[in-house]
Amino acid sequence: MAQSLATMRAAPSFDRRACSSLGASSRTAPATITAMRTTGRGGTRRSGPLRAAANDRERVPDQDKNSHYYSESAAGPPELDTLLDVYLAKTRANAAADAARSALEHDDPSTSSSPSSPSAAPNTGKVYLIGTGPGDPGLLTLKAYHLMQTADVVLYDRLVSPQILNLVSKDSTMLYVGKQSGYHTRTQDEIEAMMLAFAANGATIVRLKGGDPLVFGRGGEEMEALAANGHEVRIVPGITAAAGVGSELGIPLTHRGVATSVRLLTGHLREGAAAEASDGKGNGVGDAVDFAVTSADLDTTLVVYMGLGTLPRLAQKLVDSGFPMDTPAVAVERGTTVRERRVFSTIADLPESVVTCGLKSPTLLIVGATVRLSPWWPWRDEAGDAVSPPADSNTAVYDLQEGLPSEDTSAWFVENSGSLRKLREMGPGKKGEPAEEGDLSPAR
Repeated sequence: MAQSLATMRAAPSFDRRACSSLGASSRTAPATITAMRTTGRGGTRRSGPLRAAANDRERVPDQDKNSHYYSESAAGPPELDTLLDVYLAKTRANAAADAARSALEHDDPSTSSSPSSPSAAPNTGKVYLIGTGPGDPGLLTLKAYHLMQTADVVLYDRLVSPQILNLVSKDSTMLYVGKQSGYHTRTQDEIEAMMLAFAANGATIVRLKGGDPLVFGRGGEEMEALAANGHEVRIVPGITAAAGVGSELGIPLTHRGVATSVRLLTGHLREGAAAEASDGKGNGVGDAVDFAVTSADLDTTLVVYMGLGTLPRLAQKLVDSGFPMDTPAVAVERGTTVRERRVFSTIADLPESVVTCGLKSPTLLIVGATVRLSPWWPWRDEAGDAVSPPADSNTAVYDLQEGLPSEDTSAWFVENSGSLRKLREMGPGKKGEPAEEGDLSPAR
């Protein structure tokens, strides 16, 4: 056989290893970022919105703009039929290469001529909705990592960090299906159609979502769509941003004598929610801010996902409803990652502070008395006890901190590192081997 087996495995144009513009540099360990702090009293006021224009692809975080993971080619062909044809062609080529390799190993060339078709067993595909946590690869579960190593197709969101995407098997077909307000690579209907098509052709599909798939992740909708078409869906939980960011910063979401409950809220609702509420349909919630305020009390920690755009109105309504203007609050951009930035302030000053500091999505908001319990709360008295920031009626008072408050675990997962090597040894077995007893993940 003149052609080497290494060159026989076909790769479509949207395969992440083929379209990578970063090369080996994407695998180098990021330098540890020393936490930097800037305390401000206002600063230049900005009149623009708190987030970038809705139709602007530049909304991909600045440091990720050149990442092949979020490029147009990473989304694959726009037509589903073409996308499926390319995947099946790749799978057939890989099957042929595997058959040829097996024939060489067994010294039986005749077995290399008829590889099995990937579409021979329809409706046998498995779908896993996996939460990848808030961004730190060290917070990924072992089960999620194992499935990322055994998947045929991986569909991933914009909130899944490059450091986590680097851990996907090189043999998996990766497709970017990121969505954010005003900019959708694929519609939700298209994403569900893609999963159905791949599952109908026997593929093992991993759907990667930031945080937990069932906490503001639309995982329930995808689960319903697949189940309605006869496909079993398995959920792999992830650490939701509220827990990951709160714990990283030492902010207890509940604390005896301070906060007896925690509320997880969203800063915006789906399109058409207001009309449904006015017609008595849906869950009756037509305004995310009004709902958040009615859910709030001084004994509750409020955590708002996707709340930058509605923060000014939220802050004003909380104050109008009786919240003290010096209620502690923090906005955390890209929490648990090396690019984290956080602004500590009060609920009254936080809207202006995040604009001054230029925070962008994804940013998590935490409001409540427990924020002051964080060891990173900047205002202290001479005894070291947390106090309210000094009041200033003319300018906003805030404290900007940059960098991880804890160890950067990204370096643990550099290719060929000890941690990654051990995980891979624990991960998938050889193709054809059965999974370990009690393991629901498929062998490849």
